[in-house]
Amino acid sequence: MKKLVVFMALALAAGIGAPHAQKHDITLEDIWTRRTFSPQGIGGIRSMNDGEHYLSMTRIGITKYQYATGEKVVDLCLFASPDMRKFAAPLPPMEGYAMSQDEQKILLSSGFEPIYRHSGVSDYWLYDVQQRGFMKLTRGGKMRLAELSPDGTKLAFVRDNNLYWMDLQNLEEHQITTDGRVNAVINGTTDWVYEEEFAITKGFAWSPDSKKIAYMRFDESKVKEYNMQMWGALYPEDYRYKYPKAGEDNSVVTMGIHNLENPKAFAPAITQINADNRKYWEYIPRFQWADANTLTVMRMNRLQNHMQILALGANDGDNKVTTLYDEQDAAYVEVPDTWQFITVGKGKKAQQQMLITSERNGYRHVYLYGMDGKLVRQVTTGEWEVCAVEGVDVKNNRLYYTSREHGAINKSLYRINLDGKKKQCLNYKVDSDIAKAILSHPKLHQREDNIFLGTYNATFSNGCKYYICTFSDANTAPVYTLHDANGKIVKLLEDNASLSAKMHDYGTGSKNFGTFTTSHGTELNCYMITPKGFDQSSKRYPVLIYVYGGPGNQQVTNSYGYSDYYWYHMLAEKGYIIMCFDGRGTGGRGAQFKKQTYGDLGRMECEDAIEAARWLGQQSWVDKERIGIWGWSFGGYLSTLALLKGNDVFKAAIAVAPVMNWRYYDNIYTERFLGLPKDNAKGYDDNSPLNFADRLQGNYLLIHGTGDDNVHFQNTAEMVDRLQRAGKHFEFQIYPNKNHSIYDATGQTRLNLYQTMTDFIQRKL
Repeated sequence: MKKLVVFMALALAAGIGAPHAQKHDITLEDIWTRRTFSPQGIGGIRSMNDGEHYLSMTRIGITKYQYATGEKVVDLCLFASPDMRKFAAPLPPMEGYAMSQDEQKILLSSGFEPIYRHSGVSDYWLYDVQQRGFMKLTRGGKMRLAELSPDGTKLAFVRDNNLYWMDLQNLEEHQITTDGRVNAVINGTTDWVYEEEFAITKGFAWSPDSKKIAYMRFDESKVKEYNMQMWGALYPEDYRYKYPKAGEDNSVVTMGIHNLENPKAFAPAITQINADNRKYWEYIPRFQWADANTLTVMRMNRLQNHMQILALGANDGDNKVTTLYDEQDAAYVEVPDTWQFITVGKGKKAQQQMLITSERNGYRHVYLYGMDGKLVRQVTTGEWEVCAVEGVDVKNNRLYYTSREHGAINKSLYRINLDGKKKQCLNYKVDSDIAKAILSHPKLHQREDNIFLGTYNATFSNGCKYYICTFSDANTAPVYTLHDANGKIVKLLEDNASLSAKMHDYGTGSKNFGTFTTSHGTELNCYMITPKGFDQSSKRYPVLIYVYGGPGNQQVTNSYGYSDYYWYHMLAEKGYIIMCFDGRGTGGRGAQFKKQTYGDLGRMECEDAIEAARWLGQQSWVDKERIGIWGWSFGGYLSTLALLKGNDVFKAAIAVAPVMNWRYYDNIYTERFLGLPKDNAKGYDDNSPLNFADRLQGNYLLIHGTGDDNVHFQNTAEMVDRLQRAGKHFEFQIYPNKNHSIYDATGQTRLNLYQTMTDFIQRKL
C-alpha cells in the first residue's frame, strides 16, 4: 500500500503533537461530569419578519438583537419577570420557543418527556408580547408537536395519537380525529421507523391561510411488536411498541385534510395518494403546502429507488393531481435535504418554482423545477456535493449553500445566483483582522486561496440581508460571527476563547488529516491524533482505530469533535495513537462512492478496516501487535466484524450497541441498502458477525443498553450466545434500561461507559 500523502507525513515529522506548557491532565470526569470542555453557543436563533432583527433564547428569556450591529435591543420575554407574580410558583425552565407570524405571541415549551430519541411530550405556554403575560395552554395532559397557526389565532397539537386544534381566544379544544390508539392508529405524528429513518416526527401542517390542516395517519395494526423489559420494579414492566424489521409489514400511511370552517368537507384520510398502486408506493417521507390550495406530497416505493412528488388540489371537490418530480436510481434515492417552494420574478412575471436537491447526476446538487414538473435549470454543478441550502434571497435571485467544494473533509459556504452564475465563497478570509483574532494558531488551520477551511454553517435573516455563521475546524471550538449578505463580518458574537485557553492548559495536541491508498487502489480519508513528543524514529506506538462506516456517514471531517475529541487526547496522553478513516460507502464523495456497497453491506467496509490496520502495521512508528478498533452502532457492527475477519491484525475491539444481524434491524434503513431479505439472503447473512463468532482470537468488549429501542439488545444477546457456544472468552457490559445513546442527564452513565472502555484499552491494548 502507498504511504500517506505528503502533508500528513510532514505533520507527523514536524511533531505538531509535541509537548507545550501543560498544566492539567485530561480526566473522564472533566469530559463527562464537570463539562470542562463544553463550548459556549448561541441558542434558538430566529430572524424577525423585518430581516433587521433576530431573537435568541437563554435560560432566563428571549432577547431581541439588531443585525446591523449585533447589539441587544430589548429583552422581549423574561421567564422570571414581574409578569409572573400572579403565578403561585415560578415558571419551569423553558426549553424551546416559536413566534406567531405577526410576532405578537410566543409559544414556549417546558417539561419535555421523551418517548423515543427524537420525540416526546411537553407542557406549552403562550406569551403575549403586548400584554406581557403568560398563559398555560396545557389543560388535558401534555401535548406533542404544538404549533401556532400562521395567523396566530389557533394551535394544533397531538395528544394520545389524535390530532386537535385549539382556539386561543377561549382555549377551547377541538378534536379532529378520534380513532387514535397506542400500537394501532397514529394521527398527526409518525411511527417509530419514520421518526428514526426519515427524520420526521411532525405529521401535520397548517395551510398558509390557517383554514386547513393536512395530516398523516398511520395504521400500524399489522406491524409486529417488539418487547423490552424495563427493570426497577418488583415485577419489571414489559414495554411493547411497533417495530417493522427487514422484510416485515409497515404501517399503512395515508394523508388527511381537515377544513376548520367546514369539517365535513374532507373525510379523514381522504387523500389516498397511494391508492393507484398500494402494493408499489409504500412510504410518504415528506409533505408540505405549496400554497393555500395545493398540498404537495412525496412518495417512495418499498425499495426506495423510486421517488415522486405530487401536487394535490386541496379544495373540496378538487381532485386534480400533478406529478411535479420523478426520480429513480439503480440503488436508492435519497430523501432530499432541501425541498421548498419559492416565487421567482415580479408582478405578472412572478411564478412559483420548486427548489430541490438531488444526486441524479452523481453528486448532490440544487435544481429548480416548474409547477408543471419540467426542469427549469440545475443551479449548482461540479464533481462535489452540496451539503445544504442555507438561504434563498428571492428578491436578488441568490442562493446560499454549503458544499464539499474544498474536499470531502471540509464544508464551505457559498453564494450563487439562481441562474448558476456569479458564485462566491464566503469562508473567512485569511487576511481579515477578525479571522486573525479568532484563529490564534494559524499553523493548525488549513487554508486555500486566502480562505480558512473547516466547517461552516449559517442561519440567515428573513430576506438574507444578514446571516450568523458558525465555524469550527478540527482544532478550533465553534466560533459565531455576524455577517452582511456579502460575507463581511459585522461582529464577533462568541469565540469560545475561554475554552481555547483550557485546551492549551490541558495540553491538547492537534488532529492531523491525510489519506492512505488501499491495495484495491482506493484513496481513503483519515485523521490521526498522536501522543505528545511523538517520536516516529525510535518508538513504536499502539493504535486505536475509531470507525463508523455506515452508508453516507462521515467521521473524517474538519470540524470540532466535542467529547470524544478530548477522550482521544486523553488516550494520546497515555501513549496511544488514535486513527479514524472513512471507507468505501461513506459520504461526501458522490453517489458512486457511497452506493458501491449497495446490496453487500459490510464486506467492503470490513476489508477497508483490515487494510487500514495492515497499512498501520507497516509503519515504523506503529507496534503492529497492538492495533485495536472500536465503534458504536454501525461502527460496533464493523469493529466486531473486523476483529473476527481480521483476527491476524487486530489485538482488541470494542463494540457499543452493535447490529449483529441486519435481519434484526428496521426495514426502512436496511432495505434501502440491502433490498428485501427474500431477494438478497446473501447480502443479509454473508457479513453477519454471528456467522464468524468462532474466529474470535483477540480481546473483545461488548456493550449494550437493555432499553435500546433502535438497535435491540437482541443483537448482543444473540452474539453472546454464539461466542459462548464457540467456547470464546470476552468481556461484556450491560446498561439496564438505557437506550441507544447510553446516557443520562447527570453524565454518570457516560462516565461509567468511558471508564469501562478506557480500562479495557489499557489492559488489553
